[in-house]
Amino acid sequence: MKFEPNAYKNFVVIAFLFFVGSIIGWVLELFYRKFFARNQNPQKRWVNPGFLTGPWLPVYGFGATALFVLSFYESDITKIDAGGAPHYALMIVFMALIMTAIEFVAGIIFIKGMKLRLWDYTEEWGNLWGIICPKYTFFWALLSAAYYFFLFPPFLDLVLWFIEHPWFSFVVGTLFGFFMVDCAFSLRLGTVLRKKAMQIDKASAINVQKLQTVLRQDRVTKFFSGHSESFLSQKLQSFEDFVSRSPAKMNEGE
Repeated sequence: MKFEPNAYKNFVVIAFLFFVGSIIGWVLELFYRKFFARNQNPQKRWVNPGFLTGPWLPVYGFGATALFVLSFYESDITKIDAGGAPHYALMIVFMALIMTAIEFVAGIIFIKGMKLRLWDYTEEWGNLWGIICPKYTFFWALLSAAYYFFLFPPFLDLVLWFIEHPWFSFVVGTLFGFFMVDCAFSLRLGTVLRKKAMQIDKASAINVQKLQTVLRQDRVTKFFSGHSESFLSQKLQSFEDFVSRSPAKMNEGE
């Protein structure tokens, strides 16, 4: 299989992979924060793992798309005999580094551009600005290996099915519409949060993980509440109450 030189079809396929990866990543993070993230969620509640309202994490979407392309063109990338141990090892290491790079770029964009810290690795050994660290690069390697050996074949079948059923692009377009509305809504909240954070401390970024402790929802269904004016006002008020505290208390997560 080779992708045809059709810009529209390729864009739709990439968007399809992006949303599939974003949703799978959201589910993984949802269960991780419920059962394994004891420091972030000591009460083990269901917590929306993303900055957006909907069930998607763009970092995983970009990652899934990148891993698909790497797997699809693996023989051109490694230049090593396919099927051998060196080939597999090089692919997994390369995938882990790509995922770490995506995580780093996303972290920089939010910290430098919006003064928001979506995750915090400052307590991990070898971390770089609290955005990436060897521990989570290792986890990316494990996820990359799982994707490469178990998920890529069904992903490829899914893409082939998608290409043969172009009517399904309507679903992708609908998801894209919801995603853009969600982005606009969440970025509006983020802009307000950034302005208020700048009023307190221009050098620091708001830790969204600690903010989620304040805004935590008890049920998953509440993640998908309508974007009404009252809902927006409540969120803005919660954000304002959170960032109005002293930086010391904010860092303590009280």
